[in-house]
Formats: sequence, structure tokens, C-alpha cells
Amino acid sequence: MNKHEQQIDGISYGPVVRERPDRYGSVPGLDDEELADPEELERWVTHQQWGPILSLPERYPRSTIRPQRNESGKWDWGAFETVDFERMYGTFDRFFYKANKLREELESQLIMLSIIIDRVPGCSKYIILRYLNMGVIDLDHIENPDMHAIARRHLRCRKLRRQIQRLRQLSRVGWCDPEED
Repeated sequence: MNKHEQQIDGISYGPVVRERPDRYGSVPGLDDEELADPEELERWVTHQQWGPILSLPERYPRSTIRPQRNESGKWDWGAFETVDFERMYGTFDRFFYKANKLREELESQLIMLSIIIDRVPGCSKYIILRYLNMGVIDLDHIENPDMHAIARRHLRCRKLRRQIQRLRQLSRVGWCDPEED
């Protein structure tokens, strides 16, 4: 009798094998081979959780190259993950990236500015903004809280526009704005 066999009441039994339950369970009436693989279940759960977010369109696509998913569910870039691709498209342009981020912030600031402008009636708000641009008055001279918020956002938008313009000049990409055409 070897060490894996068990003897009870003089009868020798084969090796004792500890049965472990399946970690994912089973379905009555189906063989385990017919059930989905754990990797397939994980891909399905990931797709259910992140699918809506991943299907959102990108704001500024960097290139027209879109990777495909292969049979195992991983990204397949093909030849675009090679040295030739890097040589053709170049390295990361941080000025272009920063200009895009500032452009997004400028868009949100302009939306907030348009909301606040609607709170102040009349045309006096435009006269105050013109005097502010000319330097006749300063931000501290404005006492109305709504008008002060308008002036502060207006100055922030001017500053963002100047930063974006400077970053565009520093960028190697040399992009043009469709609104400026």
C-alpha cells in the first residue's frame, strides 16, 4: 500500500482525491465544456461595464488609424506599433496636446460666460467689458457680483486664447482652426 491509498476496516481503497468545486459553478443539464470560458465571461462583463464609455466619440482624434480587436479581445494595431509608424508620425507633441486641453477649457469657460451674461440685463455689460479690455477700469472697480463674474470669466477667456495661440506657434504640427477659416 502506498502513501496515497487509504485503508478502512481492512479494505484498501485507491488514492484519496480531494474534489474541489468549480469556482464559477455549473448549470444543471449542461456539460462543463458547453459553458463559457472564464476569460470570455470577463470580456463580457468588461464590455457591459465599459462599453458605453468606450463607444463615446473622441473629441480630437490624433490620427485616422483605428485599431481592431483580434480573436482574443485584445487590440491589434498591426504595423502601426512599429518603428516605421513612429518615423512617419513622429513623437508626442506636448504643445499640441496642451493647446487642445486649453481649447477644451476655453469652450467650457465660454459656455459659463454665456450663462452668466444672460443674468445681467441691458447693454451696459458690453460697455463695461470694452472699458475693461481698454484698461480704463480694473476688475476691482466692478461692484456688481454678476458683472464681476462676467469680467473675470472674460479675462480668463482672453488669457486662454493668448496661451493657445502661443502654443500653436510652438507646436510642430501646425494645425488650423476650422472656425478661423
